[in-house]
Amino acid sequence: MTHYNSREALKQYRQLGLESEIDSASPHKLIQLLFAAALNRIAVAQGAIERGDIPLKGAQIGKAMGIVSGLRSCVDLDVGGDLAQNLDGLYEYIGLRLLRASSANDLEALTEAANLLKTLKSGWDGIAGQ
Repeated sequence: MTHYNSREALKQYRQLGLESEIDSASPHKLIQLLFAAALNRIAVAQGAIERGDIPLKGAQIGKAMGIVSGLRSCVDLDVGGDLAQNLDGLYEYIGLRLLRASSANDLEALTEAANLLKTLKSGWDGIAGQ
């Protein structure tokens, strides 16, 4: 299991304005909530691109990028070894794909970022009981 900095995760989630859900959430649950929030923002951005709503697209992708940045900052590179390094690189790549999606209205890049986040979320969900 990759070690996440739970204080950083809590800080990132609070910045989303969802304090009521996090009051009793475990560090593991906080990361799950961050994944869900990022995926939600990406889905809204996809719809915005399809409708030509550029301001909404930009706002939602910006929020998703902030969440991905927050997830990345939660990775503890000091104790996670190669797995943490790889996860950090993957978060960096996802951020770059989101940037591409925003700058070029690129649905393919947005879909790729969402699929990568879904895969990470699925893995994270799979370790819930551990």
